[in-house]
Amino acid sequence: MSNIKKELFSGVFYTAVAKYSGIVISLAVTAVLSRLLSPDDFGIVAIATVIISFFSIFTDMGIGAAVIQNKELTPKDLSSLYSFTLWSGISISLLFFMASWPIAAWYNSPILRTLCQLLSINLLFASANIVPNALISKNKEFKFIAWRSFIIQTSTGILAIGAALAGAGLYALIVNPILSSIFIFIISYRKYPQKVSFTWGLHSVKKIFSYSAYQFLFNVINYFSRNLDKLLIGKYMNMSQLGYYEKSYRLMMLPLQNITQVITPVMHPIFSDYQKDLDQLATSYEKIIRFLAFIGLPLSMFLFFGAREITLIIFGDQWMPSVPVFQILSLSVGIQIILSSSGSIFQAAGDTRSLFICGVFSSALNVTGMLIGIFVFGTLEALATCICITFLINFIQCYLQMYYVTLQKRKIVLIGKQLLSPLLLSALIFIALQATSIYADKMPILVSITIKGIVFIVIFGCYIQYTKEYDLIGKLKRKLKR
Repeated sequence: MSNIKKELFSGVFYTAVAKYSGIVISLAVTAVLSRLLSPDDFGIVAIATVIISFFSIFTDMGIGAAVIQNKELTPKDLSSLYSFTLWSGISISLLFFMASWPIAAWYNSPILRTLCQLLSINLLFASANIVPNALISKNKEFKFIAWRSFIIQTSTGILAIGAALAGAGLYALIVNPILSSIFIFIISYRKYPQKVSFTWGLHSVKKIFSYSAYQFLFNVINYFSRNLDKLLIGKYMNMSQLGYYEKSYRLMMLPLQNITQVITPVMHPIFSDYQKDLDQLATSYEKIIRFLAFIGLPLSMFLFFGAREITLIIFGDQWMPSVPVFQILSLSVGIQIILSSSGSIFQAAGDTRSLFICGVFSSALNVTGMLIGIFVFGTLEALATCICITFLINFIQCYLQMYYVTLQKRKIVLIGKQLLSPLLLSALIFIALQATSIYADKMPILVSITIKGIVFIVIFGCYIQYTKEYDLIGKLKRKLKR
C-alpha cells in the first residue's frame, strides 16, 4: 500500500506542477483570443475540433491503454503496433482531408473546409505518438511528462497569441493543437524511438485486441456522448449560440481537466500493477474518491455563484449570454470530477467490457438528454439542464456496474460513506454563498469574486479542520517550526 501511495504522490506531484503552471498560460491565451475573435469564430473552430476528435478515435483504437496494461509485449510487438498506428494514421488523415468538402457543405461554411484540412496534420502526428507516449506512461516517467507538457503548452500558447495579434483571425485558434501534436511526437519519439515496418503488424494487434476492442468501442460512444450537443447546435441553432455554449462548456471543463487530468493519467499505470488484487485496488480508489469529492462538490457551488464574475474577467462583456449556461453546467462539475476517474479503474482491473457497457448506457442517456434539450425546449439553458441530469444518472449506474461486476460485488455503501461529508460541506458553502451573493453581486466584479472566494475558502478550511479531515493548523505549525 505504501508503494502505491509513494508512486501515486510522485506522479500526481509532477503532473500537477506542469498542469497548474500551464493554467496561467492557458487562461492568458483564452483571455486574449476571446477579445480578438467573435463567438462565430469560436463556433466554427469548435465544429472542426469536435469532428477531428471523432476521426482521432480511429487512430488510437484503444492501443495506447492496451500498451500500458499489457506487461508481456516484446520490442517487436511494440514496433509492429507503432507501424499499425502510423499507417492507419496516414490513412485516416487523408480521409479527414477529403471529408473536409462535405463537412463544409453540411454546415454551409467554406472556411470550415480549410480548417479541417489544416487539422488533418494533427491527426497524423497524434497517431504516430500513440505507442511512444504510452511507453512513457507505462514506465511511470511522470516528471518527464510534466516538463514536456509545460514546455509545449507555454510555447504553443505564446505562438497562438502572436498569431492572433498578427491578424491570423480564427486560424490562431488551431495553432495550439497542430503545433502541440508535432512537438509532443518529436519529444516522445526521441525518448522511445520505434522501428517502422511496411506491414500493418496485425499479429501484434491480435495480442491486445480483446482489451483494446472494448476500449475503442467505449471511445466511440463516449465521443457522441460528449460532442453531439455541439454538432447539433452548430447545425440547428447558429454559430453564435455554439460559441456561447462552447465557452460555457469550456469553463465547466477547466476545473475538471485541471484536477482529474492531474490524477487519472497516473492512476492507470500505477493501479494496473494490482490488477489481480481487487480489494487493494478498491480500497486505494475509495480514498481517491473521497479526495476528489472534497474538491469537486464544494467547487461546484463556488462556480455556480461566481459564474458571472469568472466569465466577465476571462472573456469580457460580449460573452455574457454564456453565464446562465455556465451556472447550470457548473452544478455537474463535482460529479464529473469523481466520475472521470472511474475509467482508470475499469482499465486497471482489465475490465474494459464493463467500461464499454457503462459507455453505452451513458451515451444513450446523454444523447436523449441532448435531443430533448435542443429539439423539445430549444434553448441552451434547457440543454445544460438535461446534461446535468444525465450526468447524475450516469454516475449512479457507473458505480453500480463497477462495484457489482468489476470489483466482484463489493458493497456499494462504501462509496456513500466517502461522499457523505463532502456533500455536507457543499451544502454549507451553498447556504453561505447564497447569502453573500445578495450583497456581493452589487459590487464591482473583482470585489465580488474576491468576497465570494474568501467565504468559500474560510468555510472550506474551517470544515476540513473541524472534522479533522486534514489538520491544516497542525501542518502550518510544523512548517513554522522548521
